[in-house]
Amino acid sequence: MKRSYKLAGIITLVVVALDQATKAWILANIILYTTHPVIPGFFNIVHVLNKGAAFGFLNRPDITWQTYLFFATTALAVVLILHLLRAALQEDTPLISGLGLILGGAIGNLIDRIRFGEVVDFLDFHYGELHWPAFNVADIAITLGSVALLAAFLRARKAPPEE
Repeated sequence: MKRSYKLAGIITLVVVALDQATKAWILANIILYTTHPVIPGFFNIVHVLNKGAAFGFLNRPDITWQTYLFFATTALAVVLILHLLRAALQEDTPLISGLGLILGGAIGNLIDRIRFGEVVDFLDFHYGELHWPAFNVADIAITLGSVALLAAFLRARKAPPEE
């Protein structure tokens, strides 16, 4: 098996396991729509449900097509990630890691959509009037993976052409 598949697979499995374990804990221990301050005025553990995308994007009860959109987007992302992994150089660890993070996050949130029709979010940061929508481990992985991909692509653009 190609090294890129192994590394990305391990990262994907770790992300899905952490994501689903934290969500299971929230479901078992935190009542829906309650807030538990961890660092008052800055960080809460909450239990909210999100029909939308990361950080509450498209989280509206009046639209029902978003579930189909997210299934299609996840399927497309998986195909694209597998294609990029096949093309990745063995030593391009940032690219491979980023792809594994994104894949793990996408699968983690997809599991919620299949099980509940929406995603469990529980990390809630705010400061004064500034408030970031609640998110979860899968969202963190997708964000970090996207940053790693961007860094890998920018690094590749700056590399001198091979002769």
